[in-house]
Amino acid sequence: MERSGEVLATQVGLQFPHSLPFEDWERAGKKITRIVNSSAWFLGDWVVYGQARYSDRYRRAIETARLDYQTIRNYAWVARRFELSRRRDKLSFQHHAEVAALPVDQQDRWLDRAEEAGWSRNQLRQHIRNSRLAVQGAGSVERAMPAIQVTSERLERWQRAAERAGSSIESWIVANLDSAAGRVLEEADQPPRQVEAPRQTEHPPRQVEQQHRQLVARA
Repeated sequence: MERSGEVLATQVGLQFPHSLPFEDWERAGKKITRIVNSSAWFLGDWVVYGQARYSDRYRRAIETARLDYQTIRNYAWVARRFELSRRRDKLSFQHHAEVAALPVDQQDRWLDRAEEAGWSRNQLRQHIRNSRLAVQGAGSVERAMPAIQVTSERLERWQRAAERAGSSIESWIVANLDSAAGRVLEEADQPPRQVEAPRQTEHPPRQVEQQHRQLVARA
């Protein structure tokens, strides 16, 4: 039975009472925001643990839980970039995702600034972009990626994936390129499997033996 002034959570949504004070509605929104933000960290940490402990079975667990594998992998990538002691509880997971591709010292610097100034995720993204443009204009030694021509359908698909991962498309592309490069380099660093040399038979093949007999007969 619904009690007066209580917001009830179900698996498919929220049930609101007929009359709800603004303060209670606002308080419910803050709780939901905290749950949503924490869930990204929870899922990322869950996958990181599973990859390390159950390397042959963790993906099956993700599929059983009906989670989108690519999105969860992006959560895990951000979780790896920030150990618990470096995560800012006053900033969202999306704030951390914006700077995840940067070196550690730059991550901390930008998160410090975002926390002190109260920047939103979009404001943090814009400040980072402005900083990059200023550095490039000053003749930075940083190298820009070569221009890549892609179809609009593919670009839209990447944009949707980045949004689902709570990241900008730039950070999402860098994250996935870095992850792919790591897998390729890891495989390349593995020692090659030894291939056994073909065993030599003690006696020549039958055809060679017949040819030898013919040459001896002609001599």
